[in-house]
Amino acid sequence: MMSVAVFLLPVELRRIQGVLSMKARGNLLRLKHFQVEDKTRQLAQIDMMIAEFQRMADDLDSQIKFEEEKAGISDPAHFAYPTFAKAAVQRRDNLLESIRDLNEKRTGAQEALDEADEELNKIQLKEARDGNSIIVEEEEPHVDHSVMIG
Repeated sequence: MMSVAVFLLPVELRRIQGVLSMKARGNLLRLKHFQVEDKTRQLAQIDMMIAEFQRMADDLDSQIKFEEEKAGISDPAHFAYPTFAKAAVQRRDNLLESIRDLNEKRTGAQEALDEADEELNKIQLKEARDGNSIIVEEEEPHVDHSVMIG
């Protein structure tokens, strides 16, 4: 077997490194874009859960009021307070606690989204500045998170 040594001129070596670097940056850009989309989906799911839990809590409130009016007793400590109303109050309180927990989780998810979006913007600006516009187009229009439910 005969071994062949390949020698590259500095110009060719820089060109090859530039192509590899451009591919790596393109992969990084796609990764950051995917992370932003994923965090946006997570935020939307949390918002939907909060809205659904709030709707359920509101329904329970109206059922509790109806039961209290029907029984003529609105004091939960009264011995004749409706059993259904007691159970509904407990369930509503659990839902409201879940909503508080989800709001805390939403705050963390919003911060993670903002951070990922900032990283994506930095990479896109760097690509535009370097003249290697490998900007990944968004499949969906940008969502303004401040107007989402919740």
